[in-house]
Amino acid sequence: MLEYISAPEATKKWGISERRVQKLCVENRIPGVAKFSCLWLIPRDAEKPADGRYKKRGERIGTDSDM
Repeated sequence: MLEYISAPEATKKWGISERRVQKLCVENRIPGVAKFSCLWLIPRDAEKPADGRYKKRGERIGTDSDM
C-alpha cells in the first residue's frame, strides 16, 4: 500500500515553504499526488521536483539582462 505525507510534512522533508509545496501539487509536478478535501496527499517516497525557475546556478529565466 502506498503511504502518503501531508504538505507540512513535505515542507520539513524538502526544506521549502508549505505554499511552495502546495504550488507544486497544483502544477502536478509531484507524481502520484492526490487531493482529499483541502489536504494534499504526497507519496512518502516522492522526490522534491527540480526548481524550474533557474537555468543554472545564479541565472534566472526571462531576465532582461541579455538584451
